[in-house]
Amino acid sequence: MTVLEATEASARQTERVATCDTAQGLADIKRRDRELVIWQRVPPASLTAWLDGLEESRLPFLRVAVQPGDVRRGIEPYLDECGMPPGDMRDLLIKDVDGLVSAFADITQSDFVDVRLERVSSNACWKFHRDCVEARLLTTYRGPGTQWVQPHHAARALHEQEEFSGPLEHLRTGDVAIFKGSRAGPGSGIVHRSPPIAGTGCTRLLLCLNMMSEVSPDP
Repeated sequence: MTVLEATEASARQTERVATCDTAQGLADIKRRDRELVIWQRVPPASLTAWLDGLEESRLPFLRVAVQPGDVRRGIEPYLDECGMPPGDMRDLLIKDVDGLVSAFADITQSDFVDVRLERVSSNACWKFHRDCVEARLLTTYRGPGTQWVQPHHAARALHEQEEFSGPLEHLRTGDVAIFKGSRAGPGSGIVHRSPPIAGTGCTRLLLCLNMMSEVSPDP
């Protein structure tokens, strides 16, 4: 491969991943050549500190199907059940989830959204993989964010798994990313994994939004 060919190939790979500064920028995932769009944001420090200070048992593990604007009614009973303290910080978390559900529903043209808000303290989804979905939104409210690889390293990461020593990208805590999955079309799907945290004492709080499917809960 010549230097020019290598440069052009690198540019094509870069075009598959984009960053943005607003929730509206996430809609760039609808471009045919996009595989991943990352909204690089810094969540309120007060919310991050509050979540970091909660006992693990007070973090939710829930999955519901809700319409945009109906997030509070859908998730609040689960927050009560796990003992997440009510107040301004919990309201701020609910408001943020609600905004992301609305953004995702608008981008995917979905009437309902499959919402998972889960505490994670194990190496769940530790293998490099492509999601078997059309599109998925991820953000981490507490703990380290999702790890992913540039498309030109995908085959190697899938093959080597734990032995992979190539460049590894990280979402920051609070970043919001929309990934295309393998159902978006042939060759689609960003290869990624959950950060290995088993044995570290770390507990993450992860939000995952999906379009409705046969495995989604009833609305």
